[in-house]
Amino acid sequence: MLDVARLRLLRAVIATGSIRASATALGYTPSAVSQQLAALQRETGLRLFDRVGRGIEPTVAGKTLAAEAEAVFEALSKLDGVVDDLRAGRVGSLSIGYFASAGATWLPPVVATLQSEFPELRLELRMTEFRDGLVLPDIDLFVDAPHVEHSPQADVHRLVDDEYLAVVQDTDPLAGRDEVPLAELAERRWVDNDLHRGTCRRVLLDACAEAGFSPQFAVETHDYRTAIPFVATGIGITVIPRLGIGDLPAGLTTVRLVSPTPVRHIAVSVKKTVAAHPAALRALEELRRVAGG
Repeated sequence: MLDVARLRLLRAVIATGSIRASATALGYTPSAVSQQLAALQRETGLRLFDRVGRGIEPTVAGKTLAAEAEAVFEALSKLDGVVDDLRAGRVGSLSIGYFASAGATWLPPVVATLQSEFPELRLELRMTEFRDGLVLPDIDLFVDAPHVEHSPQADVHRLVDDEYLAVVQDTDPLAGRDEVPLAELAERRWVDNDLHRGTCRRVLLDACAEAGFSPQFAVETHDYRTAIPFVATGIGITVIPRLGIGDLPAGLTTVRLVSPTPVRHIAVSVKKTVAAHPAALRALEELRRVAGG
């Protein structure tokens, strides 16, 4: 492969017509320029210059090589621009993983900010509810728990502790109370609201076990928004993290739970390979803002 620095010297000497002028412009000594040009001739096996008096004149081969090298330097200049853009986060891609309630509540404003400030950035969003065996994205929102493994290739940042609340009818005897011990729900009929192997469901069931009971599920659903309308029918109550509740229909209210209070710990992992990327830093900043709000 031809030496790019020597090609740059060849181009400069042909452009100025002088070894001395080229050496001055590029910060070399004239002897260093002569040595590099001689090395390029050996490298190519071509005679690139002829001696004319006390100066030199490029051969046809020298002029042709310099002209063809222009495309190389244009490509290198473009590559330098790409590197600058990557440093500034103007191009490239960023993948973000999320679970349902965080995706619905937090991600839209974060994505809007990234698209506005990094319009050439390609965003890839995907559900990562179950992380076992999953190739994790650059940034991943997840529910942290003792059984959840952390990748050594990523930094984990705690965002917020999300309490679970009981969703009941306005006419329910629990509705007028500020807080209710979890054990008081032991004899109530429940509306399930999560997948059986989900981390969020495990957090709730562990809290119920600590309170000394296992919930009596009367209705099986797999998401919060489906469970809430069933509560309105009077068939049972449901217990949902605050972030997943949203706007309740008329006739329903929430009650805080204690002894114990079920809490899920929401965190975000950021791969170390993108930790310094401006778009990743901005995404983390926005996630902290919306989580704090």
